[in-house]
Amino acid sequence: MAAASATEPGSFRQELPIEGKTVKALTLLAVKRSFDLFAGNHGQKVPLDEASQKAKIACKIRDEYIAVKDFKAPQAAAKPGGLANGDAATGSKAPGAKDKSTTAKLIESMPAPADEAKRKAQAEAGALVVHQGNRALVPTASGEKKEYMPSAQLAKRLSSAWPRPAWHAPWRMYRVVAGHLGWVRSLAVDPGNEFFATGSADRTIKIWDLASGQLKLTLTGHIEQVTGLALSPRHPYMFSCGLDKQVKCWDLEYNKVIRQYHGHLSGVYSLALHPSLDVLMTGGRDSVCRVWDMRTKVQVHCLTGHDDTVASILTQSTDPQVITGSHDKTIRLWDIRALRPKTMATLTYHKKSVRGLAMHPTEYAFASAGADNVKKFRLPTGEFLHNMLQNQRAIINCAACNEDGVLATGADNGSLWFWDWKSGNRFQEGQTIVQPGSLESEAGIYAASFDVSGSRLLTAEADKTIKFWKEDQSATPETHPVVFRPPKDIRRY
Repeated sequence: MAAASATEPGSFRQELPIEGKTVKALTLLAVKRSFDLFAGNHGQKVPLDEASQKAKIACKIRDEYIAVKDFKAPQAAAKPGGLANGDAATGSKAPGAKDKSTTAKLIESMPAPADEAKRKAQAEAGALVVHQGNRALVPTASGEKKEYMPSAQLAKRLSSAWPRPAWHAPWRMYRVVAGHLGWVRSLAVDPGNEFFATGSADRTIKIWDLASGQLKLTLTGHIEQVTGLALSPRHPYMFSCGLDKQVKCWDLEYNKVIRQYHGHLSGVYSLALHPSLDVLMTGGRDSVCRVWDMRTKVQVHCLTGHDDTVASILTQSTDPQVITGSHDKTIRLWDIRALRPKTMATLTYHKKSVRGLAMHPTEYAFASAGADNVKKFRLPTGEFLHNMLQNQRAIINCAACNEDGVLATGADNGSLWFWDWKSGNRFQEGQTIVQPGSLESEAGIYAASFDVSGSRLLTAEADKTIKFWKEDQSATPETHPVVFRPPKDIRRY
């Protein structure tokens, strides 16, 4: 039956051999068959829905010409001898005039904008959306009109002119200090800019001279990796924390532990000192940030809310006084003035764990670093500013910023990137060099900190060394020009 129908004249099937045909020929054959099948159903032209076309044109005019809707064109002077384009009364056309298209006729037939009474009448007649200034009414299932605000009005419009980055000299490594027998996990610089301290996986804390890099002192007491250090600007105290759940206070005049803070249920990963109060903040694997009275060793607050390890903490004198970043991909801003501290805001912009936080020394803003991106936020509300313009493509462990607007981020693969704070442009990609005898996998950077002057950067690394970086004094804008490509698509998150 199929063979008989294929040989009938006018049939869409033909007896053509399929073997040996190309894919293009087979596709064209299938298209022809489909056309022959359905051409009869659409032999006549589809009638124009005049009402829908008028609605479409009205929406287009509103969107594209709303800025000039009240503009009145000057009246053209009447030419002597009658109308130029034909007599309107008789309907005659000028020689060479073309017939108007269907769309043009629809535009001419559309009435003037309706007033408020007519707009309400249209709404009662069942219009889909009725606009009233910045308001919009949408019919609900019950027949009532519900007000809503379009998402385009809610979303913040970023400026199309991206700020031009400032020129920064490239940074180069000028000194390597070795002495630890394990990964260097933490680092802190003396507020007097005379020495710095490092904590290591070899369970020791070492004090180094900042100018010469010479080892001055080795402190023992922890029984696990030392993951956090902080030096007090008002007391001769140093605070340390480790994976042994211990938080210690060291008196640097006697070089011994004078206080211990007990309470963490698991390893402690981060530590920070309040700049104006005698208060210590610690965060760890038990997913909380604990606030301690420095002198009495009493736990003042336990900031709960994170679902995973608290990996980084920032403190400042003004609210929010505590900022925590966690492996649960969130950043929380805390108000610790109340009897029961609460979260002022929870920032959920990151898609990966937040391991590094850096406060700008002069601006009221901070940066957060994770495996997905480096982001900037404005305080006190935690308003998202923008992403950095490039992606480091690595797990970023630390971040540091100086007063010149240089942001440095160190990652697990040994990459050390330098960013312009204002524009978010990456002006240098650095790569650490592992010590001879170390594995290539031991190139990770665990901690980074600028000194008080901001002219030197110190990095604590997995090859058991501390590296010093400074700006190249011989560099000029001519030898190292700014390479800047403004973003084409500005992402809001």
